[in-house]
Amino acid sequence: MHKGKWITGSARKELAEAFTKEYREGQSIRAIAEAHGRSYGFVHRVLTEAGAPLRARGGDVRTSAAHSAR
Repeated sequence: MHKGKWITGSARKELAEAFTKEYREGQSIRAIAEAHGRSYGFVHRVLTEAGAPLRARGGDVRTSAAHSAR
C-alpha cells in the first residue's frame, strides 16, 4: 500500500480489522504505523473509527503493589 494513497470502502475496513487485531495483541500505534508505512495519525484515526478501545498513554505502567515494593 502506497503512503499517501486514499483508502476507502472495503479496503479501509480490512485495514481497520488488521490494525485492531495487531493493537489488541499489544503492538503500539507507532509500531503498527511503521510496519504498514502509514502515519501515527492515520492508524489512530482508523482505530478510532473502528471503535477499538485505545490504551492509556505511558508505556510501562506499574501497579501500586509493585511500585511500593521498591
